Amino acid sequence: MSGLAEIAQAAGYQVSGSDRFPGPRTQYLQAKGMMIHEGHDARWIDTFQPDLVVYTAAVHDDNPELIRARALGLTVIDRAEFLGWLNQTFRQVVNIAGTHGKTTTTALCSLILMAAAQNPTVHLGAELAQFGSTVHLGEPGELMVSEACEYMNSFLRFYSTVAAILNIDYDHVDFYHDIDDVIRSFVAFAARLPDDGTLVVPDFDDHVVTMLDHLDDQLRQSGRVMPRLLFFGNQATRKPDREGFYYQNLTFRDGLPEFDVWHDQTFYGHIRLRIPGLHNVHNTLAAIACAHLCGASPEAVVAVTESFRGAEGRFTETGHYRGARVIADYAHHPAAAKATLEAAAHIPHQHLWVVFQPLTFTRTRVLFDDYVNVLIGCEEVLFSEIYSDRDVAGPDHMSSRLLVEKINELGGNARFMENFNEIRQRLDDIVQPGDLILVLGPENIRQFADQLTGRRLRETK
Repeated sequence: MSGLAEIAQAAGYQVSGSDRFPGPRTQYLQAKGMMIHEGHDARWIDTFQPDLVVYTAAVHDDNPELIRARALGLTVIDRAEFLGWLNQTFRQVVNIAGTHGKTTTTALCSLILMAAAQNPTVHLGAELAQFGSTVHLGEPGELMVSEACEYMNSFLRFYSTVAAILNIDYDHVDFYHDIDDVIRSFVAFAARLPDDGTLVVPDFDDHVVTMLDHLDDQLRQSGRVMPRLLFFGNQATRKPDREGFYYQNLTFRDGLPEFDVWHDQTFYGHIRLRIPGLHNVHNTLAAIACAHLCGASPEAVVAVTESFRGAEGRFTETGHYRGARVIADYAHHPAAAKATLEAAAHIPHQHLWVVFQPLTFTRTRVLFDDYVNVLIGCEEVLFSEIYSDRDVAGPDHMSSRLLVEKINELGGNARFMENFNEIRQRLDDIVQPGDLILVLGPENIRQFADQLTGRRLRETK
């Protein structure tokens, strides 16, 4: 939402807004001259008298500002519809979708295009140091690169000339009934590509394979053909008839991936990443494919990947605490947590301590066993209570305590912490120089990682 506000202001509109939890992002918007209110109140509508009201999926029909806006007969749309309208004002649009990795891939693709002098307008779901914001304001009407989130079917409002689907897992369980429901949504997203569009996909994700089969059936039934497909994956398992970008000779140096990239049968470049994990090798290949379709060169790819250290909250090193490195990551879904733990395993360390906060009660309830299976192998996990701005605990009183009990029952080692002070006290007891602390979950817990190391304080001095 903050990025959309910034893009709208740059387009010449007067922008105002409100937030239940003001923070650095709202302060940033205020510094740019926008009127930002704390909390939701019908008075803000009367004060600003907007022509258009845009709301996020976390805001429901009982919101007093929505009620007031509708009572006045104002035009009210959700953020997905607004972003989709913005898409259509550009000649080329790259929308990057998938359950995981959207922010990293979108950031990488955008920076590669900027290095190739393409100057895209960019819409990210996190801050990027190179932008000093969540957006980059490029050449109006030319090229836009954006994340495409599947929550509430938001991405079905978007327009793309190039679309990427990085992976498909069962998530947003408060909206989707099951994995088949998620796959159907991604089919609908891909079907929105024009006939001359391109779809970038992995060749190793079973759910994506299923999605492609359903997409082919649906398009055939409507008299259309499949879009151009550009794959990414491992050169050793590449099928000869699949066009795309593939890695070979993958090694890890100090926990960071290094590999060769091939475009079909042609050597494309040698990549040394500054972000860890096999999942980021895949994200990088997807970013390269999308950027290549928009005119980027191998030289731009190599230059950017050798310096890119990730977007905010995506394996972000916040500093040191008691001699241990502290990493903060948004890995709130079990599959994302697994990928982050595997990436951390390649980084030299003595002990690995995990601080974890699940996001939303519904997700924790439905994916409970997946959380347990991923975290049971950790040396020790310190759980904060579930954070949610969408739902409540429910009649079963879902809590991080239940995860702790199950993990310990099965032979793991987990502790429930009442507050951040308790987490810090436990870390004081166990952390030694050379250890690694992973703080995983939403912004609420990642701010704790900053508090441990004083990162935000250092950056504002």
